[in-house]
Amino acid sequence: MIASGLKRKLKAVQDTIPEDHAIRLHRAISWIKAAEEQEKTPDLKFISLWIAMNSLYSMDEARFEAMAERDRFAAFVDRLLALDTDERLYNLLWNKFSGPVRLLIENKFVYGPFWDFQRGEARDWERGFQKSISDANQALSKKNVNYLLRIVLDRLYVLRNQLIHGGATYKSSVNRSQVKDGGNLLISLLPMVIDIMLGHPEEDWGKIYFPVV
Repeated sequence: MIASGLKRKLKAVQDTIPEDHAIRLHRAISWIKAAEEQEKTPDLKFISLWIAMNSLYSMDEARFEAMAERDRFAAFVDRLLALDTDERLYNLLWNKFSGPVRLLIENKFVYGPFWDFQRGEARDWERGFQKSISDANQALSKKNVNYLLRIVLDRLYVLRNQLIHGGATYKSSVNRSQVKDGGNLLISLLPMVIDIMLGHPEEDWGKIYFPVV
């Protein structure tokens, strides 16, 4: 199981890393475990994994709170990529590109402007959608992992909003593919993110939300 392996890694270094950092990682791992327990329920699996992601990048700071959610997420991704000197995130995306990554990128239901069009807020979404697919392929070929990861995470963020804000029916037969693909991608991505953070406890990851009191 992924969570149990991550828990062992954390326990091995827990006494040598800052307490806030250990708590942050512990919380994220607990939600990965929850996701593993929901393997047969894609909705709850994805939601659990997104909570794990939130555990990793959320901070209890006024400056952080003032940033838009996507900007917070983007800042976290930038930091991860700067620390990922072995290009593990790129290799993950490369290995997964024929599977959940490509399927997610090519799914119009997790492309934000598609929904803007449905609400009458945009005239054309298809041109931008096709360009984003082309851009993702180009970013992969040029090893522009920052741009590729941003496209992928943007799709995941639309899916997150759909589920968290009540825009989907639990266990619905509609639009199941993106929920499953999103969960499969996050369950691969999150352990790698935790590994990077475990390897860099000296980084200032910020104060955790709701400290243990």
